Amino acid sequence: MQKILFITGSVNQTSQMHQIANELPEFDCWFSQLFTDNYILNLFINHTSLLNGTILSNYYRTNSEKYLHQHGLQIDYGARLNQYDLVVFCSDILVPRRMRKTKTVWVQEGMVDKYTLLSKIVKTLRLPTFLCGNTSLNGSSNVCDIYCSASLGYRQYFIKNGTAGDKIAVTGMPNYDNLQQFLDNDFPHRDYVMVATTDMRETYRFENRPAFIKSAVKIANGRPLLFKLHPNEKFDRAEKEIRKYAPADAMIFKAGNTNHMIANCSELITQYSTVVYTGIALGKKVHSWFDVDELKKLTPVQNGGVSANKIAQVCQAYINHKGTQENFDVQKALNTQGVPFYTKKLVANY
Repeated sequence: MQKILFITGSVNQTSQMHQIANELPEFDCWFSQLFTDNYILNLFINHTSLLNGTILSNYYRTNSEKYLHQHGLQIDYGARLNQYDLVVFCSDILVPRRMRKTKTVWVQEGMVDKYTLLSKIVKTLRLPTFLCGNTSLNGSSNVCDIYCSASLGYRQYFIKNGTAGDKIAVTGMPNYDNLQQFLDNDFPHRDYVMVATTDMRETYRFENRPAFIKSAVKIANGRPLLFKLHPNEKFDRAEKEIRKYAPADAMIFKAGNTNHMIANCSELITQYSTVVYTGIALGKKVHSWFDVDELKKLTPVQNGGVSANKIAQVCQAYINHKGTQENFDVQKALNTQGVPFYTKKLVANY
């Protein structure tokens, strides 16, 4: 039986890989948290706290493997137990050289960070993309054989930043491809201004949280406020700040279904968070530290929840493909049923 290794990261990334694997029952599917063979990076991971805010950290690995164990999935951390016929990556920022000898597919798992001057420097000097310290170049390394993007807008972004257009198919993105379903929910509150925070400080990026809270209060303009904290945040600190700068009756949630909360809100305020796409897809007025008009172009395809199946089609076709990557027809693999694929010629005219 042919073997596929799925590379995981956050629980969101892990659950998406699980969905894709469920569509491939004829293969022997295994899972590994994102790893590196770089000796220096492994020293940092195992003996310092410098990478604690990244999916390379033991914190993320522990949470991912807890999910995998709960669902009875096979784990091969570091790809040491088996030889694989295909590896499916959630990030192309770190792709060990030994894994590049195997067929590879990259799957978009969420929003990519804002492209910065540092991103440009790293790209121009052809430095390792992890030196950006964020995900702005995730999907743009061109190192994987095939790329599955969430939308045409993201496909354009990846091409602009270095990935060959004939490698990229617009498949949609599991977990964000059927957002209308969240309108039917039992969350008890409605008609509030929702604030979705991020874990910037926990990932060693600067944030003026008091200023952000004050801005949210100004936007709300007396309307009820609901804060949904990022699961990686230091909750005590975040709650203390909200209680200091927001009205006393502001609601604070550390857990719960974020999509249900967004579905019931009247307006959504975000920073750098993929959940902004839920708000856009559901027709909410949204605020973001990204340009909202650009976000509307990037919003994941809403295809009724078939993205995992579409990605699985690509994986199945590519693992059985006998030729080179260059003559693999992604359009044919997707059967062109409801999922647009754009050739280089069309991209040039877009």
